[in-house]
Amino acid sequence: MRTVPVTAWRKSSRSMNQGNCVEVAFVAGGVALRDSKDPHGPVLQVDRQRWSAFLSRLNE
Repeated sequence: MRTVPVTAWRKSSRSMNQGNCVEVAFVAGGVALRDSKDPHGPVLQVDRQRWSAFLSRLNE
């Protein structure tokens, strides 16, 4: 597994402080996603096109 250099992780302002969130960070070439309960755990990285398609589907 490789490390994804990240400047800032973000999560929804609606998530409160319960820690049950998906965090998102913009990285070179795409977006990185991780579980807020496990900040040192695995990171999923997707390219910008797939991320945009995912967000479009959520807004349908």
